[in-house]
Amino acid sequence: MSAIAAISLAPRDRDEVNRSSTSLELMFDLATVVAVGAAAHGLAQDIEAGEFGPGVIRFACSFFMAWLAWANYTWFASGYDNKSAVFRVLTMVIMFGSLTLAGGIRSGLGDQPHWLVLIGFSIMRLGLIALWLGAANGDRQARPTALRYAAGIGAMQVYWNTLIITVSPEEPLYFPLFALGAAGELAVPLLAERGTANWHHGHIIDRHNSFNIIVLGECFTAIALIIVDPTTPELRHFWWATLCSIIAFSMWGLYFDRHEQLLSRNARTVLSWAYGHCLLFAAGAATAAGFLVFLSVARNATVSQQLAALAFCIPIAMYLIALWLVRDRASKHGSMHWLLLVVAALVLASSMFASHALELNAALLAVAVTIRRRLYPASPREGGERV
Repeated sequence: MSAIAAISLAPRDRDEVNRSSTSLELMFDLATVVAVGAAAHGLAQDIEAGEFGPGVIRFACSFFMAWLAWANYTWFASGYDNKSAVFRVLTMVIMFGSLTLAGGIRSGLGDQPHWLVLIGFSIMRLGLIALWLGAANGDRQARPTALRYAAGIGAMQVYWNTLIITVSPEEPLYFPLFALGAAGELAVPLLAERGTANWHHGHIIDRHNSFNIIVLGECFTAIALIIVDPTTPELRHFWWATLCSIIAFSMWGLYFDRHEQLLSRNARTVLSWAYGHCLLFAAGAATAAGFLVFLSVARNATVSQQLAALAFCIPIAMYLIALWLVRDRASKHGSMHWLLLVVAALVLASSMFASHALELNAALLAVAVTIRRRLYPASPREGGERV
């Protein structure tokens, strides 16, 4: 307890000029990449094995834990990263927990408790609780909020420990209980925050930009595997890789179109923006898994062309719907309200033409990027892209 009492983290100026991601935060992102990649590859393997439903559930659970740990740390660091030795050490502890979590995601499915996932997640959460207690010591004005965060995170960790230890992942109750825990986690900020939170507007946008690059990077990993899959270079693999690259570049272009992403600090707006990004990020990682499933069809696997088409069409559509939710829903351009939703519907419809779904998706997304760039150029005051 005396060690915790010695931690004191003063708040940073939320109006600081030119605030961007630190090298330590970028290192944290690298640790998160491993967990996201493990979840995406696990999803691809499950679909290839014919376990579409269970695979989606396992992916949702794994990705949520990786995203939650990243989001918890990111929002805290935006308000209290004072670059002190104690902050950096605790950040490294949390990163080690993230790597342990990634190892658990990669190594363990089935009916046994996910011990490595539990251990890694627990390490991350204990580090975060210590950070919030340090904020309580260093920011007297926000002390009640910091203590509520520490208590809420601690209570939820007890819930996760109990769930993972006592309920097998194969039991029917596991996913409903996991969903209940996820709802509890999302409720913690609602219960903890009072008044205006101490976070930097531009910095938070920058951090979410970085995470989107992480998930799109998983698409690049899948594209590289498509290219090198044959023992000798094959034109059709280069063609598939080209189409997947157009899709990935278009997803980047639709997100980073220089329109402001977070329009206000209103609590409802901020929470819908932050939580909507969880769906967007998960969809980006699942798209990479879909590319890998498509590759498995070329290997004469048991996966049908129709299932392979759905494996990447559904997450691409989810990505577009989530982007509409977090940004275009509040757009000042009336017709922009519907563009992404229309394209998402067309992407889902393209799965009916399984043998050409990749070509259709690439064309649809490229056209969507062109329409947005030409009809809705960003004003000089807007600047959603910060990385």
